[in-house]
Amino acid sequence: MPKSLDALLDLLDLERIEEDIFRGESRSALVPRVFGGQVAAQALVAAGRTVPADRSPSSRLRSSRGGPIPHSLHAYFLRPGDPGAPIVYEVDRIRDGRSFTTRRVVAIQHGHPIFHLSASFQTYEEGLEHQAPMPDAPDPETLPTAAEMLPRHLPANVAQRLVEARAAVDLRYADTPPWGSVGTPREARSQVWFRTNGKLADDPLLHVVLATYVSDMTLLDSVLLAHGRGGWAVGDVVGASLDHAMWFHRPFRADEWLLYDQESPSASGGRGLGQARIYTQSGQLAVTVIQEGVVRVPRD
Repeated sequence: MPKSLDALLDLLDLERIEEDIFRGESRSALVPRVFGGQVAAQALVAAGRTVPADRSPSSRLRSSRGGPIPHSLHAYFLRPGDPGAPIVYEVDRIRDGRSFTTRRVVAIQHGHPIFHLSASFQTYEEGLEHQAPMPDAPDPETLPTAAEMLPRHLPANVAQRLVEARAAVDLRYADTPPWGSVGTPREARSQVWFRTNGKLADDPLLHVVLATYVSDMTLLDSVLLAHGRGGWAVGDVVGASLDHAMWFHRPFRADEWLLYDQESPSASGGRGLGQARIYTQSGQLAVTVIQEGVVRVPRD
């Protein structure tokens, strides 16, 4: 396993300090706060660790033992997280039903809640089937890697920081990213292929956790594209995630190519909305994602 992916799995793994209380570490971020995808992924791990033992997901992220996985999560980012301090996750066992298990998680730093998540887990069952078709997208193998693409559009130091921060994930833009088309508004839509840079264990929860982590990386790009803005990387927008929701429809592997098809239906009041669908390379709709974030133009 590449060192970058090994380090990410260590980051997302949690220490149990009480029955329903866990502690997670953090690391230096690209901006002076904890990356939102990290907090969401760690909170989901904490929730999964409290599912009853007879149907529990793995107790370690490197295990291959399976169990019920989340079918949805809903989260609010309450305060910026401190990347230099650990995060405590307190889990509330809302309900343990025959088919569904519900958990609420509060992430705490310096005595204050910084993040709140509700997640619902379901045991597998058969049901009605239909889905929206997968949109056209280029073959991911034909697209440049982040290490190849970023230096074309960003200063060398910024590009290097982005490459290092995302080294555990192979993320490939299907078109020019926002910071590569500053000043040229275009359709509020962005497509990104992603997979982990290395194979993962077979535990379905692990793949859901990794997709949750990646889902916060690019979802508001489509907001920026509509206005020809480049975002924090070029300093023409100040942004932060406000809330985040995901629905997990079908099994998938985060170590195989996934298409993140994103669009923005609205921006107003200093906020922008992004909505997206994640498809497997074979065309299965795996996940739906919606996020609203702060999108402010800095004052001179």
